[in-house]
Amino acid sequence: MPNNVILVLLDGLNYQVAQHAMGHLQAYVAAGRAALYKLECELPSLSRPLYECILTGVTPIESGIVHNQVSRLSNQRSIFHYATDAGLCTAAAAYHWVSELYNRSPFIAARDRHTDAKDLPIQHGHFYYVDHYPDSHLFVDAESLRLLHGPNFLLVHPMNIDDAGHKHGLDTPQYRNSARSADVILADYLQTWLDAGYQVLVTADHGMNNDRSHNGVLPEEREVPLFVLGDAFSLDSNARPKQTELCGTVCELLGVPHDKPVCRELLK
Repeated sequence: MPNNVILVLLDGLNYQVAQHAMGHLQAYVAAGRAALYKLECELPSLSRPLYECILTGVTPIESGIVHNQVSRLSNQRSIFHYATDAGLCTAAAAYHWVSELYNRSPFIAARDRHTDAKDLPIQHGHFYYVDHYPDSHLFVDAESLRLLHGPNFLLVHPMNIDDAGHKHGLDTPQYRNSARSADVILADYLQTWLDAGYQVLVTADHGMNNDRSHNGVLPEEREVPLFVLGDAFSLDSNARPKQTELCGTVCELLGVPHDKPVCRELLK
């Protein structure tokens, strides 16, 4: 049975910080209404390559999006492509690199910041282009898209956790409190989304290190969370999802044809 899906990508969120700082999400886990898994992000542990990995299921060395300065349209098939090909509605409130990957490149703010175009893979979008754009505003952007367009697939992508990590580093109150803040903001929307029938995945592209950066193989850079919430998930503690399986798993939830790997243990 097809489901609507919301994918929340909390940029730069390390697994251990997610485990101890995301109290609202952990309340769902404790109540048996969600599950938390540890993912190891692909390499390099950089944002644009991992947006592409999450949304297409293709590793950076295969996609060619190998660092943040590779600014071009993706040559891979993404969740947005599979969904629109199946006649579904797509939307994203996200950093402008997502628009550059799947809609138009280069990003031109006056043209692309607010997008409504049925012929593009991301049909409805609010795209921001400064890392300190408030998470509170980003979630409002996402909810406005949901209420206005009722998308079958919605990407929600705030940046303040990553921004705090680059300014202060992993082991700092600023970084941890940014994660706590995102959890509190998410608490305003999560049950509403679940009540509206959405399946929700909350994950991250990469983590953060104490050098105020990421790109390497340290566990703090590579280990990221995956929370899953909704009645289509098995909540099987033995599931071992991979970052490259997120695209196919979301496509399975949406009920659309695709050719990507899937973590079937995540699903009922």
